[in-house]
Amino acid sequence: MRSIWIFESTQPTRSAMNRLHSELSRLYLPSSQTGAEADAQSSALIGPLDSVRAMVIELTRPPSWEVLAKVWHGVQTELELPAPAIAVSGTDGLQLWFSLAEPVTVAQAHAFLEGLQQRYLADIASSRVGLMPASDASSLRQQRHARLVPARQEQTGNWSAFLAPDLAPVFADSPWLDIPPNEDGQATLLRGIEVMQRPAFEAALATLAPTAYALQSTEAFAASGCEPLVHARPETVSAGANATRFLLKVMHDDSVALALRIEAAKSLLQHSSDHGPQQRD
Repeated sequence: MRSIWIFESTQPTRSAMNRLHSELSRLYLPSSQTGAEADAQSSALIGPLDSVRAMVIELTRPPSWEVLAKVWHGVQTELELPAPAIAVSGTDGLQLWFSLAEPVTVAQAHAFLEGLQQRYLADIASSRVGLMPASDASSLRQQRHARLVPARQEQTGNWSAFLAPDLAPVFADSPWLDIPPNEDGQATLLRGIEVMQRPAFEAALATLAPTAYALQSTEAFAASGCEPLVHARPETVSAGANATRFLLKVMHDDSVALALRIEAAKSLLQHSSDHGPQQRD
């Protein structure tokens, strides 16, 4: 039994539970739901009209931290995004939890995760990579997203939990806790996680999946109840050429992080070579 102070099982106090609920609400739960109202079911992470603030990428069979760390480091150094939280699933996986300041559609969140998979895990069998929320609209609601962490896994009795980065390699071979995690310690870990602001998410999505981004119509956002993307206009979200227009905007926008502007330029070159020369506005 591993007993590192931040995971040691203690009788949870009401104040510790409140702190953990507060952090889960701040980072991952839909604005219409508070941490105190949420349970461990995945449906707790899906808001009205299929909007989400939590995006989870999971690596299983085996859950190698050395592999998943490519994503954890890459989103910070290359995309200049906040570090995602690290978690053990309680069963067979290591997870990265991304937090959004504002909700986006399930389709958009999944496109972001697919972009990360293609960029950092392209050489890993897709059967080992889980992207949550799932994109299949026909999926049962409770199967479309990850379960909230921490939670006890009924099939094994083990627990999921958030980890400090330096502990992730320790749990790679056995991604679970056999005792309940300390709720105060879990809240302390989450307190250091920053939410991803909308402009940063937009720029990263356009870099990771420019065509998917361009095809996200404002009508789809309106139907979802989410705010449309800042750069999305009815005339710029319907065809491949619109991805070029958006990438040009990102590349020339001084308010966007330099690393993302460089990536936009690279994507623009690739997009242009794949689709032929595009007329610039």
